[in-house]
Amino acid sequence: MENKSENIIVSKTYAFALKAIRLYKSLLSNNKYILSKQFLKSATSIGANVEEAIGGQSKKDFIAKLSISYKEAREVHYWIRLLKDSSLINLEIANDLLMDCEEILKILTANLKTSKSN
Repeated sequence: MENKSENIIVSKTYAFALKAIRLYKSLLSNNKYILSKQFLKSATSIGANVEEAIGGQSKKDFIAKLSISYKEAREVHYWIRLLKDSSLINLEIANDLLMDCEEILKILTANLKTSKSN
């Protein structure tokens, strides 16, 4: 059963993955292959693991998959900072993605705390 915060995290991680795909395509079209595949893998994995968490067969399974989403979000936060600081993406794009990623991290943290305490 989904609650309101699960719906929010599903929509936010899906939108984030779409932004990541657009950035990945842009990086490839500009011959900027460095880091782009790892960034895309991590960025799209966040939402995929959220979906798996929601479909989990137990509370333990839900928490495990949500924890993976959190770890992937931390990783993608790192890749975005690296792409920004190496001047492979512009500040506006980087800051937009960082803001989205930080919001996702906050929601995941709150969901994990709630799930572990119930």
